[in-house]
Amino acid sequence: MRRLLFSIFAALALIASAPARAAEDTGTGAPSFKEGDVITFDQLESLRPFLPKEVWANRDFFFFEGMKLEIGPPFADYSPAAVYQDATKQFAGQPKLGPDGSLENYVAGQPFAMDQIDCKGDPQAGLKTIWNFHYRWGPPSGLSSFYYSYWDRGEELPLYYEGTGGGVALSRRPEPALLADGGDMFRGETRKNAGGAEVTAPFDARGIMLLTYRYKESDKPLDEARNDDTWVYVPTLRRVRRISTAQRTDAISGTDFTLDDLFSFNGVVPQYEWSCIGEQDILAPFNTKVKGYPYVKDQNFGPYGLSFANDRWELRRAIVVRMVPRNKEHPYSRKDIYIDRETLQPLYSFAYDQKEELWKILYHNHRWSEDHSLGGAWYEPWEEVAEPRVVSVVADTIINVQTGTGNRIEFWDAAAKRVGNKAQIRRYIDVGRLTRGR
Repeated sequence: MRRLLFSIFAALALIASAPARAAEDTGTGAPSFKEGDVITFDQLESLRPFLPKEVWANRDFFFFEGMKLEIGPPFADYSPAAVYQDATKQFAGQPKLGPDGSLENYVAGQPFAMDQIDCKGDPQAGLKTIWNFHYRWGPPSGLSSFYYSYWDRGEELPLYYEGTGGGVALSRRPEPALLADGGDMFRGETRKNAGGAEVTAPFDARGIMLLTYRYKESDKPLDEARNDDTWVYVPTLRRVRRISTAQRTDAISGTDFTLDDLFSFNGVVPQYEWSCIGEQDILAPFNTKVKGYPYVKDQNFGPYGLSFANDRWELRRAIVVRMVPRNKEHPYSRKDIYIDRETLQPLYSFAYDQKEELWKILYHNHRWSEDHSLGGAWYEPWEEVAEPRVVSVVADTIINVQTGTGNRIEFWDAAAKRVGNKAQIRRYIDVGRLTRGR
């Protein structure tokens, strides 16, 4: 899904104060809430010890009168599929950190064992964690629908986009049949993944199609790294254009997102410096029990349009990493990212401007592939993986605390359907499809 959303926002780009602190490393005591409790607005104080301080300081965006926040099971088991765990064991100890924080000798599975990462004692703990985040367990391919909305102090503005898209992992695959070829889907593969999308609304954006490649070389040191390639078909021009990689850190026109903000971090790891600043038990939206787009379009996301307070939240153990751009022209001075220690899924992130003032808060809703409470089985298994065991991000929300604006991206059917067989995948990720499809 992260490949899909990068592609979507590449297309949209074309058409259109808090002091530094260390995260807490100690427990916050036993919570006063328990599984099954429904927290209302007058009970917010009970959540405070288990929320990032930045969330509490800006809680009006998150919580509201009439909310009904359900407490889910604490520290539930969302361990990944057996095929990913097997690959992790097979290649344990093989991946190494290289110059500029690059990754060497990685084949498949989790690069570095999380139970061996010492946030306090290992100066490379942040870097190891973000590589694990980058290669977290997810589907080999998936199709989704998306709806993007823009909010200004509680008012939904006419700027919106909806459409469909998909992504495919082309290398680093853990399935045994593919590991026989080094984890690559196709012989001689140079790409890590490819993602495409098509905008279907509004009318003046309808028909925009795009495709993005990310390459294996993006894991290498800076002087060897290869940036992404993105192509977009613009119906009004009747031709395919290539998008500059410089747009990754620019605010997408009319929004608060940058391309690298998707899933809290969707960038190239060696382009940043990483450190681990702590661990904390955190309450966050996790195994959603409500439906968003494409199932419904009238879900109550609160008065600012950016809240998941009418949903299920769970207590999770988070490891917190700090991202500092190597590029001094980057709009952020740093970003602190709260990552779920078990699933490596993003929970929250906090971006600071060049004045060291809190600028943006990102947080996410999630859906468990094995949960059928929203209408039955929804996540397709695939060859060699009968039980997917995937925690999918199904919504990205960004809040600009300096302006009161924000954006919400919904894709509640995240990567639930496979792209197809190898022949269908070849056609789907072919740049020529962008014009042939019109």
